[in-house]
Amino acid sequence: MKRRGLCTAPELAIGDGALGFWSAIEEVFPKTKQQRCWVHKTANVLDKMPKSIQVNAKKAINLYGPYQRRWTGGV
Repeated sequence: MKRRGLCTAPELAIGDGALGFWSAIEEVFPKTKQQRCWVHKTANVLDKMPKSIQVNAKKAINLYGPYQRRWTGGV
């Protein structure tokens, strides 16, 4: 990562489930906080549900994001 120009440790790293990315962040920038990408996480959760409830489940999940940011000061 440093070789590619990322010299200052980011406060937060957001990524998908690629294990290599998380391993590199932990090794190079151990104090950087990690967060799973909401788009990828939502897709994985919905994929495990019956198709008949996916539309409503996605609406419910999307309602949570703004609530979480407002009440917890999240990113």
